Amino acid sequence: MTSITSVELNYLVFRYLQESGFTHSAFTLGYEAGINKCTIDGNLIPPGALITFVQKGLQYLEMEANMSNNDVEMDEDFSFLQPLDIITKDVNQLRQMIKEKRKNIQKDKDKDKEKNKDKDKNKDREIDREHEAERGRVREKERHKKEEREKEREKAESNKEPEKQPEELADGDMVMDKEDKDAIGHEENGTSIGQEPMDIATASTQASQEACEIPGSDVTILEGHTSEVCACAWSPTGSLLASGSGDSTARIWTIADGLCKSGAQNSPLNVLVLKHVKGRTNEKSKDVTTLDWNGEGSLLATGSYDGQARIWTTNGELRSTLSKHKGPIFSLKWNKKGDYLLTGSFDKTAIVWDVKAEEWKQQFEFHTGPTLDVDWCNNVSFATSSTDHMIYVCKIGEIHPIKTFAGHQGEVNCVKWDPTGSLLASCSDDITAKIWCMKQDKYVHDLREHSKEIYAIRWSPTGPGTNNPNQQLILASASFDSTVKLWDVELGKLLYSLNGHKDPVYSVAFSPNGEYLASGSLDKSMHIWSLKDGKIVKTYTGNGGIFEVCWNKEGDKLAACFANNTLCVLDFRM
Repeated sequence: MTSITSVELNYLVFRYLQESGFTHSAFTLGYEAGINKCTIDGNLIPPGALITFVQKGLQYLEMEANMSNNDVEMDEDFSFLQPLDIITKDVNQLRQMIKEKRKNIQKDKDKDKEKNKDKDKNKDREIDREHEAERGRVREKERHKKEEREKEREKAESNKEPEKQPEELADGDMVMDKEDKDAIGHEENGTSIGQEPMDIATASTQASQEACEIPGSDVTILEGHTSEVCACAWSPTGSLLASGSGDSTARIWTIADGLCKSGAQNSPLNVLVLKHVKGRTNEKSKDVTTLDWNGEGSLLATGSYDGQARIWTTNGELRSTLSKHKGPIFSLKWNKKGDYLLTGSFDKTAIVWDVKAEEWKQQFEFHTGPTLDVDWCNNVSFATSSTDHMIYVCKIGEIHPIKTFAGHQGEVNCVKWDPTGSLLASCSDDITAKIWCMKQDKYVHDLREHSKEIYAIRWSPTGPGTNNPNQQLILASASFDSTVKLWDVELGKLLYSLNGHKDPVYSVAFSPNGEYLASGSLDKSMHIWSLKDGKIVKTYTGNGGIFEVCWNKEGDKLAACFANNTLCVLDFRM
C-alpha cells in the first residue's frame, strides 16, 4: 500500500499555510522542517492539495464504513457521516453508527407508512362526505329549478305583470355596464402604470480601470530572475533599481532616463547580478528577503534567508558579509547618517552593525518571537516589532528598551516612524493599525476599519519637516481584505477606503510629492490613486502577484516586483 512520508506531509502543510495567507507560520514551518532541502517539485503540486488529500481520505473512510458485506446492499441509500466522526472513530464504530442510523431511518419510514395509511383513510372519508354534500347541493338546485319553472309557467298563463321583463333586462344591462367599467378601469390602470423604466447603463469600476490602463509602450519588463521577486528599491540618488529574489540573487538594474521602452530589458549591459551563493541558484537558504540603499545611494544592503547581511557597491562588488544572526533576516535598514545598519531576524533579535568596522556593535534580545520589522527613529534609536505582539524602542548603548508598546493582540507585521520621528505607526494580524508616541505608554489612535490582517503601512512624505510642508500628513494601510485605507493621523479618522483590488494588498508607496499612492496586490494589478479624491488615475495588470511597489526619487517612474520572476518599470505622467 502507498504511504505518505513526513517530508511530503510537511510540504503539503507548508503549501496550505502559504496559500491561506499564513505567511509567518509557513515561513516558520519551512525553516524548521527544512522544506528547502526536500526534492519535491512545487510546480507539480496543485493549489489546495492538502485539502483535497484530506477530503479524499474522509471519502475513503466513509465509503469503507458503508461498504460492509454483511448487511449492506448496493441499492441501499448511502449513509453520509460527519467529518468529525470520521476523524475520531474507527471503521467498526462508524459501521455501528451507520447501522443505528439505518434502523432509525427504517423506523421513520414505517411510521410514515402508518401515517400515510391513516391519512388515506381520512381522505377517503372526506371525499365521501364531499360527494354526499355535492349530491345534496345538486338535488337542492334541481328543486329550485322546478319551482322557478312552475312560477314562470304561472306568470305566462296569467300574463299579469309584463312590465317586469324590461326591469330584469335593465338589471342585466347594469351588470354589463359595471363589468365593462371594471374592464375599462383595469385598462386605464395598466396604461397609467405603463412599463417599468429601463435600467440606465452606468460605467462600472472595471470599465473605468480599463480607461486608466497604462499602455504597454510605457512599460519596461525586466527579466532575468529565475524565482519570485520579493523586494525592490530605487537608489535615492540615481537611476539604479535593486531587486531581491528567491533565486539567491539580488540585481542592480540601470534604468535609462526618459520614457520606458516596451518589451523586455534584460541585456547584460544594464544589469548586475549579485550572487548570494556560489554555483547553482534557487537554493532556498539563500533567498534574498529584504534590501535597502544607504542615503547616498552608494551602497546596497541585502538580507538573506541564511541569516547573513551583505553590503554591495553600485558596481556589484561584495564589500562586507555580516554574520551573527542564527536565523533568516526579515528586515534591514540603514540609518540616515549611513554609519549603522540595523537587521531584524527570525532568531528573535535585532543587531546594529558598524558598517565601517564591518562588525556588530550591539545585539538586542528583547523579543520572545521572531523579529518581523525594524525602523530607525533617528541615527541612534529605532523600533522593532515581532510575532510576540510587542513593540520595543531601543537605543544604541542602552541594555534595556527605552520604551515598550503593548496593545496589539496579534503578530505586529510592520512598524514605521513618521517623517519627523515623533509618531510610530504599527499594523498587525489583529486587524488593527495603531499610532504611538514616546510621551505615553498607550496608543494615541487605534485604527479599526479593516476586516482582515494588515500587512503594510506607510507614511506620506507630507506635513511639517518634509519637502511638502503645506500638505496633510496621512497614513496608508494595506490589508488582506483587498483594501487600502488612508487615515487622518491627527484625528485618528478614516479619510478614504480604496476599494479597487480583488485580492490581498501587500505593498503601498506614496509618490515623492505626496499627491499619489501606488498599491500592489496578489490580484496581479497595481493601481495609482489620487489622494485628492481617492480615485484610480492609472492602473497596470501584470502576469503575477505583486509583492512590492516603489517610486523613483523624481516620481516619474514606478517599479513593481512580481511572483512570475519579473519586474516592471512604468512611466507615470499625468
